[in-house]
Amino acid sequence: MASRGVGRRHRPDAGGRGHGGHPCRLFVGALAAREDEWDFDWLDDIIGRLATAGIDIDLATSTASPPAWLTRKHPEILPITRVGEVVNQGGRQHWRPTSPVFRRYALEVTRQLATRYGRHPAVVAWHVNNELGGANVFDHSDDATAAFREWLRRRYGDLDALNKSWGTAFWSQHYSEWSEILTPVRAGAQNNPGQVLDFRRFSGDALRDHLAAETAVLRELSPGVPVTTNFMVAANYKDIDYSAWAEDVDFISNDHYLMPGEGMIDELAFSASATSALADHRSWWLMEHATSAVNWRRVNTAKRPGQLERDALTHLGHGADAICYFQWRASDAGGERFHSAMVPHAGRNSRVYREVVALGEDLRALRDVAGTASLPAGVGLVFDYESWFVLRGDSLPSSGWEYREELVRWYSRLLDLGVRVDVINPRNDLGHYDLLVAPLLHLVPLSLAARLQDAVENGTHLVTTYFSGIADEHARVYLGGYPGALRDLLGVRVDEFRPLLPVDTVDITDREGKTTHAGTWCENVSVTCDNVAVLRSYAATDANALAGIEAGGAAVTRRQVGEGSATYVSTKLSDEALRELLGELAHAAGVSPDLPEPLRGEAVAAVRRGEGADYWTLTSRGHGDLDIDVAASLGGELLVGGPRLSRDEAVVVKVPRDAPGSRAR
Repeated sequence: MASRGVGRRHRPDAGGRGHGGHPCRLFVGALAAREDEWDFDWLDDIIGRLATAGIDIDLATSTASPPAWLTRKHPEILPITRVGEVVNQGGRQHWRPTSPVFRRYALEVTRQLATRYGRHPAVVAWHVNNELGGANVFDHSDDATAAFREWLRRRYGDLDALNKSWGTAFWSQHYSEWSEILTPVRAGAQNNPGQVLDFRRFSGDALRDHLAAETAVLRELSPGVPVTTNFMVAANYKDIDYSAWAEDVDFISNDHYLMPGEGMIDELAFSASATSALADHRSWWLMEHATSAVNWRRVNTAKRPGQLERDALTHLGHGADAICYFQWRASDAGGERFHSAMVPHAGRNSRVYREVVALGEDLRALRDVAGTASLPAGVGLVFDYESWFVLRGDSLPSSGWEYREELVRWYSRLLDLGVRVDVINPRNDLGHYDLLVAPLLHLVPLSLAARLQDAVENGTHLVTTYFSGIADEHARVYLGGYPGALRDLLGVRVDEFRPLLPVDTVDITDREGKTTHAGTWCENVSVTCDNVAVLRSYAATDANALAGIEAGGAAVTRRQVGEGSATYVSTKLSDEALRELLGELAHAAGVSPDLPEPLRGEAVAAVRRGEGADYWTLTSRGHGDLDIDVAASLGGELLVGGPRLSRDEAVVVKVPRDAPGSRAR
């Protein structure tokens, strides 16, 4: 089920294509039971039925999981793990991204599909593969090793540059011939961090190359029909930097599955906002989510009544024009037979099916939202995949953090203030935001440092933390003191990290003398500029002395730079202390709450800008039912949900921009 429309370089209904109905992603199963024996009859029947029903089709190429006859004939297409094991046929995505043999077969399947259906009026979009890199992102085969060497040759030009970037003098890793370089297979000790980082980049680029190859065939044989592939911007997927892929597709699409437990809505909204940033705030497709339970966790909890629509509307509020599910009808066999569906095992006589139908009716009422752009917020939170790559490695001062979880925690504390937050990536416009928050921004190339400096000088108020600015794009540490590339901008210097054991804390005081605990990390911070204000200090306590912290030393600093400021947080503040600090910094940056008082901290707000009106989606964060007329509090008209926001609900409100008290920026 979906609301219509997509915006990027093309629209699925461009050029008069489509039926004006709901889009549906159609995965293609086996087209060739044996080599060169093509069977399209069953697919002709399905596409014909969908077209007759007025359902537009996003047709996926059937290249994600090779058939058994292919892997038996060509076992050399199977990936190899880091420890040398073969990933055999029987699951999915059992193919090497760099295999020329697999590429040949995959492009022939794509060519057959595009020739047969490329001009079919019901096929309004093409979908390359499925969840590229979901299971085969890291391949250590001979094909991958040869391709990795060529990728490195193009990147560095010569071995001297590579040896310098990776620091190969350490542990006698110096390379004299390109043929000596391997993928980072299991070594006797830690792998070279520069090698590991580059292998991650190479692996993503290998999948991008496959995406480009299939896309070229589709554009040749099905001109004018937009092409996408489903990203996985979600808590459980961390191996591809999708910000580098945004221009490879005609519109962005994403898969997201709700993470159960405390903070699940904050994480959902975080992922949806990050997807919106990839789409440059234009509309995108939610290609997969679940009507209820998934099948791949240890305990697969079902959604409560109302949560199906809540989750769908939250994505819609952040820019999703298509709201699609895996899967249409629950399977009775196979590995995902207990995954929920639009039509569950119980059939139409079921709560889930009735809620799916009800969602379809509500989406019909929201047709005017389709195609509108997301309205940028005043606060940007920087989510950098490459810093995440490095912070998941070994040989670091501490492993007592999880990068994405920490970012979601900062996101949640900003939501507590009632402000809207854009989760952005370093490729986005950093200078757009009044308040720019970048925790644990570990990798800061000099080019990024210059962009941050420029943004701050022109009025952006930057907040960053410990272990930020430490290394360049090769994971090489900047010399001269921490925080490296950001040291001069922040006006501080640290000469030694002081990570804490899990049971240890330090004590922080604010300017009114209130003391709170902090953990994970602390530092003795030297102020190096006269215009640096100390916002929080390390207290004179035994705990701090045991941690090696100087009494009264700076814990949080803020430096005025041009029209903006740069704040440094040297420890992991508690939730309460972080909320209070962010409140102070938001006020200093001129950021006001987007929500009225009773809704602040209780709801996630997302806004899409229409013609003459804004469409606000408010999603309950699950704290409880609210006794407030949501539409009236925003000065708008309730379109879906409400009028009061319940614990498992999202509502959509249309607010004229000339309405008294309109809160749109």
